Amino acid sequence: MSEEIIVESESKSKKPTWLRVKLPIGEEYKHVRNIVNTHKLHTICESGNCPNMGECWGEGTATFMILGNICTRSCGFCAVATGRPLAVDWQEPARVADAIHLMKVKHAVITSVDRDELKDGGSIIWYNTIKAVRELNPQTTLETLIPDFKAERENIQRIIDASPDVVSHNIETVERLTRTVRIQAKYWRSMETLRILKRGGMRTKSGIMLGLGETKEEVIQTMQDLKDSEVDVITIGQYLQPTPKHLPVQRYVHPSEFAEFREIGYRMGLDYVESGPLVRSSYHSDRHVHPGLGRKAWERVNELKELSAAKNN
Repeated sequence: MSEEIIVESESKSKKPTWLRVKLPIGEEYKHVRNIVNTHKLHTICESGNCPNMGECWGEGTATFMILGNICTRSCGFCAVATGRPLAVDWQEPARVADAIHLMKVKHAVITSVDRDELKDGGSIIWYNTIKAVRELNPQTTLETLIPDFKAERENIQRIIDASPDVVSHNIETVERLTRTVRIQAKYWRSMETLRILKRGGMRTKSGIMLGLGETKEEVIQTMQDLKDSEVDVITIGQYLQPTPKHLPVQRYVHPSEFAEFREIGYRMGLDYVESGPLVRSSYHSDRHVHPGLGRKAWERVNELKELSAAKNN
C-alpha cells in the first residue's frame, strides 16, 4: 500500500454519524454524578469531555487526575493548561482514595499532568496515591496512566513498587509525528519507559490516536514497536480536536479501519486490543486488568467463523 497520507477535507468539517453518542442515563450514572457534584470531586471524565463518560460511570469506572491541572508540557492534542504548576498537595492521595470510596468505584484509573519541574517527576505523590487507594479500597482494581518520567528508572520504580493492576503510558502517535503532537516527548523514550515497567513485572498498556496525518503502515509499525516493547494492551481511537487552537483533525477514520487494526494487533500476538472511533485510553479499562480476556474472546470469534465457513463448504 502507498505511504501517501490521506486527507479528506470534507470529513474535517463535519463529524461522521459513527461519532455520535447517546446521552448518559441509568441509576449508577446518576449516583456517581450526584456524588461528584455534592463533594466537588475532579474527574478527567468531565474535564476531558469524554464521550464514554455515561457508559463508564454506569459500569462503576471513573478516571481521576492528580498533581494539579497545569502541565509543564504543551502537547498539541491536549486540552490541559500549560504553565507553572502549583505546589504539590501532599493531602491529595487521601482525597483521591476518599473520592473513590464515596463513589463506590469498582475500577479506578488515575492519571496526571507532567511535572518536569520536580526532581521526582511527581512519582512520590504517585506512589502515595496508589497506596492510599489500595488501603481504603481493597476491592477496587486500579490502572495508572503515567507520564514518561523521562524514562528515569528511580521514578518509574516507585510506580512498580506501588504495584497497580495495570500501568499505562500512551505513545499517542507514530514516530514521524511525535515532535508535532507531543512536543517535549520522545518516541523511543516512551518505549523505554514501557520496557522498564515490563521488566519490573507490570501489566503494561499504551494508546494511539488516529486522524492526525499518519499512514496505515506507520500505525502498524507503532503497534509492532509496542509489541516489541512487550506491551500487553493497546487502545486505538479517533483524535478529536479539543479547541480550534489545537491540532486539526486530518481525517475521520472509518470504523472498518479500526476493526482491521484490532485484527492486526491480535495477529501480532497482543493480549488485548481495544480499537474503535470512540475508544479512549480508559475505555473498558476494567477488562484490561485480566490477562488473556481479550485474546481468548478474539480466538473464540475466529473459531466460530472457521466452523461456519466449514459448514457452508
